[in-house]
Amino acid sequence: MTSDEVRDGVSLTNLDQPLFADADATKRDLVDYLDAVRDRILPVLRDRPLSVVRVLRGQRPFMQKNVPKYTPDWVRTTTQWAESSRREVSYALCDDRRTLLWFANQRAVEYHVPLVRDGHATHLVLDLDPPEGAAFPAVVAAARLVRQALADTGLTGVVKTSGAKGLHVFVPVAPLPVEDAAAATRAIATRAEHLDPATATTAYIKEDREGKVFLDSTRAGGATVVAAYSPRIRPGATVSFPVSWDDLDDVTPADFTVHTAAPLLTDGDPWADRMPAPQPLPADLIEQGHTIPVARVQAMHEGKRRARARRA
Repeated sequence: MTSDEVRDGVSLTNLDQPLFADADATKRDLVDYLDAVRDRILPVLRDRPLSVVRVLRGQRPFMQKNVPKYTPDWVRTTTQWAESSRREVSYALCDDRRTLLWFANQRAVEYHVPLVRDGHATHLVLDLDPPEGAAFPAVVAAARLVRQALADTGLTGVVKTSGAKGLHVFVPVAPLPVEDAAAATRAIATRAEHLDPATATTAYIKEDREGKVFLDSTRAGGATVVAAYSPRIRPGATVSFPVSWDDLDDVTPADFTVHTAAPLLTDGDPWADRMPAPQPLPADLIEQGHTIPVARVQAMHEGKRRARARRA
């Protein structure tokens, strides 16, 4: 087997190179995995501005939003304002196998997309982040709190591993303004926290979390979330993978890698198949959320206050 080949008109080079330190995988493994799951990951990426995390040999990983000048003409792009960069960015739209393979050949390991289409939110997402050293069951317990908070509100969601240490709970919603989606996400996080304050917290400042699982409600608007089925730059080349609520107690994030994930997909598309239809949000949920401060803004002001207090 040579280290170069062509698929769907895309030249794939140096396939036998190690992917990154501790990956236990080669560039070929990345390409083969993405090609194997293309019918499942492409619907998640389609028509959404794509940010990728690339890892070049001998360099630290970096996030790429703006497409490079050498991008082929057949890669679809869209120009949008990037709030984090404070400038117009030409994003790729990864809509087909050829584009996915081209990104894989660029050593793009992670695939991140926003939760917005045509200026409207399509999902709420809670990103569950465990404290340092916590076992995975702690995250599972927090996810069940989120599920209960959703059920109490008349909503349902699906769950996937983040590919790192945590879980992502997705709630598809009928199109609504981004500000209302962000507010509703804050309200769900707060309601979940109140169900068991000893397990979960909405405290954005790490030192305030007291060893609890952080319910991150800030993945709204221009923020991105790693796509279902995307590999991660983590030891073992793990994958963000859909899990049924019933199976959460029996898995860990390390179970799903570029080597093991594709063979598990023997029947359909578990992410799409489990995803409920878009749901309207109750007005009281949105109203409650608008009374809750935006976590990042609140943390910024609190950080400045504490800094002033230390200097006093």
